Formats: sequence, structure tokens, C-alpha cells
Amino acid sequence: MPSRVARHPVFSALTLEDCWALLQRNHVGRIAFLGHGMVDIEPVHYVANDAWVFVRSADGAKLEAFSHHPYIAFEVDEVDDLFDWRSVVAHGTVYLMSEPRGATERATFARAVRALRSLIPTALGDDDPTPARTTVYGIHVDRITGRQAKPGPAASKRAARPTPAPRPQRMHRRPRTPDGF
Repeated sequence: MPSRVARHPVFSALTLEDCWALLQRNHVGRIAFLGHGMVDIEPVHYVANDAWVFVRSADGAKLEAFSHHPYIAFEVDEVDDLFDWRSVVAHGTVYLMSEPRGATERATFARAVRALRSLIPTALGDDDPTPARTTVYGIHVDRITGRQAKPGPAASKRAARPTPAPRPQRMHRRPRTPDGF
């Protein structure tokens, strides 16, 4: 009979470079925001570019909430298995960019549109697959953190065997070790 050897996951923090690399190679994330006194979270398509995450949306609750509470959290995961994943959470401020007035705002808006068109070349054009999403906004990332879980080394076959119950006269307590998160 084959024996199953337990593997204990190893949790660790991602570097700043790893966090941005994860954001740049993915394009679906979740934005958490406060609206009508409640926290909500919604999936969005995005493009990460420098210290910005560019998104576009249709009119609705999310955009209404940003006008009152522009501070948000943005999260992206890569999951390969139960204990083989990476997760990044960015915190920042939302800036609506759909009606640029000054030269700097127009330049930032053009940069956002170029970034969005790197994902969907027809975005905001005649053949746009989601034409209702006309509001472009950027999340300026002020803080970013990430963590990961990786399968740890397999436990030895000796450790995988059932251990006898502890003797009633002496109970041993192992110290608890937090995983760092």
C-alpha cells in the first residue's frame, strides 16, 4: 500500500519586485471599496504600469463610491494549488481620468488609454468589446504587499507514521509557531 507523505506549506513574503511582476503578468483583479457604509469588492480588468493600476468601468455604484471614498484596496491572486499560490494587495487612491482638463491630466489619460489598449487594442474605440465601460481611472499605489505559499519539503516516512497517543501522566505542549501572516 503506498504511503502518503505529508507536506507542510511554507509561507513567505513577496519582495516589492515580485509584487509588481505579479500585477504586470495578470489582468483580472478585485477592487475593494467603501460604498453606502459597506465594504464591497468587485472583479475588474486592469493593466499595471509603473506605480499605477489602470482600469475602466461603466457608470454605477463603484464610481459613485469613489467620489466619496477614493481610498481602496486592490488584490490579485495566482493559485496553482491549495498550498502553491501568490497574492498581492495594493492600497491606493482612485483618480478618475475620463474628463481630462489640463495638459498634465491629458497626458496621464493618454498614458492610461495606451496601457488599457495593450490589453484590449480596441478599448474605447468603435470595436470595443465592452463599450459601456467609458470611465477610465487610475489607482495610484501607495502601499503594496504580497505573500506566497509553497509546498514544503516532504515529511520523513518516520514522521508520516502514526504516533502513539501521549501517556496520560505527562502531556507535552508544543509551542505554537505562527506562519508570519
